[in-house]
Amino acid sequence: MKRKILNNKWYLYLTEFFAGMGVMAVELGASRLLAPYFSSSQIVWTIIIGTIMIAMALGNMWGGKQADRDPNPDKLYRRILIASIWIAAIPVFGKYVILGISGLLILTINSNYLIVAAFISCMIVFVFPLFLLGTVTPSLAKYSMDNIEESGQIVGTLNACNTIGSIIGTFMPTFVTIPAVGTAVTFLIFSGILLVLSLIYFFSEKRQKTLCIYGIILFGLCAVFGNSDSFAFWRNDLKYEGESVYNYLQVSENSESIALSTNVLIGVQSLYMKSDTLTGMYYDYALAAPIIAGYEDGEDFDILVLGMGCGTYATQCRKYYPDAKVEGVEIDEKITELAREYFHMPEDIQVTTYDGRAYLQGIDRKYDVIMVDAYQDITIPFQMSSKEFFAQVNGHLKDGGVMVVNLNMRSDKEGNINQYLCDTIGTSFGSIYTVDVGYSGNRELFAFNDPALINRLWETVTPYGDLNSQMTKVRENLKEYEAGDHIFTDDKAPVELLGMQVIDDMIVEEVTYYKGLIKEYGVREILSGYLGI
Repeated sequence: MKRKILNNKWYLYLTEFFAGMGVMAVELGASRLLAPYFSSSQIVWTIIIGTIMIAMALGNMWGGKQADRDPNPDKLYRRILIASIWIAAIPVFGKYVILGISGLLILTINSNYLIVAAFISCMIVFVFPLFLLGTVTPSLAKYSMDNIEESGQIVGTLNACNTIGSIIGTFMPTFVTIPAVGTAVTFLIFSGILLVLSLIYFFSEKRQKTLCIYGIILFGLCAVFGNSDSFAFWRNDLKYEGESVYNYLQVSENSESIALSTNVLIGVQSLYMKSDTLTGMYYDYALAAPIIAGYEDGEDFDILVLGMGCGTYATQCRKYYPDAKVEGVEIDEKITELAREYFHMPEDIQVTTYDGRAYLQGIDRKYDVIMVDAYQDITIPFQMSSKEFFAQVNGHLKDGGVMVVNLNMRSDKEGNINQYLCDTIGTSFGSIYTVDVGYSGNRELFAFNDPALINRLWETVTPYGDLNSQMTKVRENLKEYEAGDHIFTDDKAPVELLGMQVIDDMIVEEVTYYKGLIKEYGVREILSGYLGI
């Protein structure tokens, strides 16, 4: 059923181009929408790519059958219009759907929570519009062919247009729209392009005017109510909420502190205490590293922080070890900007915007203390967890130098991720000590090669009473670790799967109490007791 506008194959090629662009833009947007709730680990990316491929495959199959059965281009552009409105609605409803799914599943499953929750979220939020966009290529192939002799050329051109659109749809969200205007507006931009594409078709053919009007109205409503980059929509204590190329970023403030988090629901990556006191977190425990390394208010004492964040540890080192030279590496430049603006990180502390391991590869300098603080919840970079990496760190320590690592998912189960990390560190260091951080899931690790260095923790008294009290706490809870044979390598480091196991255990432990209440009293009785319903 030929339409005038389709006599020009360039419009068909443009349709293919923008459909490919839209698919990849949604995929990149999906990763950013899910990351604040489920992390941006390889597991989450695998789920996103897998569900999108499912949607596209089903769309290709169904679209091809429909094109043969009823080759009416009106139906294709109607599907594109519907897909555009669905995509525009994702910023309006997506985060509520994700939180709702998370809340339901956390009470109903005991294992693989991250996989199940992320998969169901993707299926509900993203599969349908991408299924519709998956029908574009087989439908356009049907409409484009006038004879069998040119079928190869036409199909090749359509695929080329789709691929080029996909390339642009990959780069633009990551490097342009998401950092500039956020995830919500990114969805609106690319859904708007698809909407305009379908409107041009219908207006040129003077068809489906009512559908077009409804589409414009719905898109306008989505633009009004979905034009927000707020993921933590229930909070009113945020000084900053935004996105960078790498992270969702949230700066919150209360009467005592300012905190940075890269996750909506859990975790604090940096902390500034307004009273200029110790934080009560793992940074305080890590202050033992310069003492073990022999800091005595002398010269040429160098500290490197890999995973600088907003500079909590660096700022503490500057306070308690004033003659030490402190520098850091942080891959996210926006985090460094927040450190200067909100966290009072001294201007003379140098921060290099780079990957921590790549930075070590590019320098020949050595340090007295290297702090590895690059692990965020389940998002643990495998390249900074392997024996090759820790050997590299060891090679950049001076004689008597100390590496301190923040292990952020504490577990005592056999074969847990911390055991793997500790055993892996044992391939490069002769002495390893750990201390559990009170009231948190963190465990601080100290690694060095001279066993006698640990004695300095008992021999050294600093000029700071609060630091001395903290070191007493470290000494009382310090444990020597005997390395085993659970080793991560560059070739094999399943950090996401092991981290997910710890998260599953944490969830089970936290919700067991509430499950017991529900089982014993029922939801109605609990609501009646707590809410007076």
